[in-house]
Formats: sequence, structure tokens, C-alpha cells
Amino acid sequence: MTMSTEYFREQLKQKGLKVTPQRIAIYEAVVNLKNHPTAENIIDSIKKNHPSISVGTVYKILDSLVENRLLKKVKNEKDVMRYDAMIHKHHHLYCSDTDKIEDFDDPELDKIIADYFSKKKIKGFKVKDISLQITGEFKNN
Repeated sequence: MTMSTEYFREQLKQKGLKVTPQRIAIYEAVVNLKNHPTAENIIDSIKKNHPSISVGTVYKILDSLVENRLLKKVKNEKDVMRYDAMIHKHHHLYCSDTDKIEDFDDPELDKIIADYFSKKKIKGFKVKDISLQITGEFKNN
């Protein structure tokens, strides 16, 4: 459930960020590349239409979009930072063989985890968000 480009434009405006071709291109690259692309994947994808964009600009824009909660950062097992356009609460299934990341929604799991931490009552700690990355292998059926 990713945001449409028009919704993304509106979100940029609401956050007080300028709607620029570079921001739109980077967001669309994250959406279109699927599978939680790295910054390098994003740069490769947008270089054709934005040949003069610098690597530093791409990283600054990605950081800004994450800071403003328009994208999420997802780190894989190899500590490689990747980006996710799905900003609603969800988990990830990570295939250690192929480096593939799939989104995983499971309200039942969310409830089990929330109930568990509610019962634990960890002194001085309030859970704000829980997102799991479950590592395994996708097997061909």
C-alpha cells in the first residue's frame, strides 16, 4: 500500500518541503524498484532522467524523506541500508540467500507482541513501535 505520487506531493507540501523533480524521482524510484532498494539502486534508476544529480543530493533527499516520515529505512542482515515507501506499520521477511525483502502484515502477530509487552511492564520504558525483520529463505514451491 504505497502512496501515490500525487499524495506524496501533498505530503511534501504539508511537511513544508518543496516539491522538486529530484524528490519526486527518488520517491518514484523507491516505489517502482520495489524490494526496498539501496541508495545505489535509486541512483542508478534516476541517473537516466537526472544525469546531473549528485550522490550527495540523493542521500540528503533520502535522509530528509526518512526524517519527515515519508520513507522508512530498513537495514538488512549485512548492514546495508535500504528504503521502503510503505510507511504504515508492518514487518519484513528477509531472504538471506537472495537478499530479498518482502513486506509482511500480520495483525494477529502485532496483537500478540503488544499484549506481551503490555504484560511485561518494563520499568521506565514505553513501546512506541514494533517492527520485526524475520530472516529465512524463500524456497521455490
